[in-house]
Amino acid sequence: MKLLFKQRFFSWLDSYDIFDENGTRIFTVKGVLAWGHCLKIFSDDDRELGMVKERLLTFLRPRFDITIAGEAAGVLTKEFTLFRPRFTLDFRNWEIIGDWLEWNYRISGAETVASLHKRLWQFTDTYEIDLKHPEDALSALAVALAIDAVKCGQNK
Repeated sequence: MKLLFKQRFFSWLDSYDIFDENGTRIFTVKGVLAWGHCLKIFSDDDRELGMVKERLLTFLRPRFDITIAGEAAGVLTKEFTLFRPRFTLDFRNWEIIGDWLEWNYRISGAETVASLHKRLWQFTDTYEIDLKHPEDALSALAVALAIDAVKCGQNK
């Protein structure tokens, strides 16, 4: 399964539309006014499915709490590394490894769960997520949102 994760061009807060491989919007992500990044994930019928919220005051290790279906699911932490970005996700023992340009990522546990590729030459941040199992779509999307938020925070 493939997802296309595309940031909206005209938006005061971070907003994204997520499409499946047929071009059908299956998720909408809306930024919430808060200290740090706070992104809520909604289904196509506007039900809240999850949230990614940045923890404040984390020295050199950005952390994001991930909530799925109203319950705490885990924490994504960016590890301090010199050449390749590396993230851990505690609730599923996932590991996220990026390339040195920070455009491509692999999410893996016992096997590769998903890969995330940044599309170049786009007006807004656009990623393609290749999923091995469709049931991991919401979790992989939350991870992708947190990674994008970390990168956005580093560029400030």
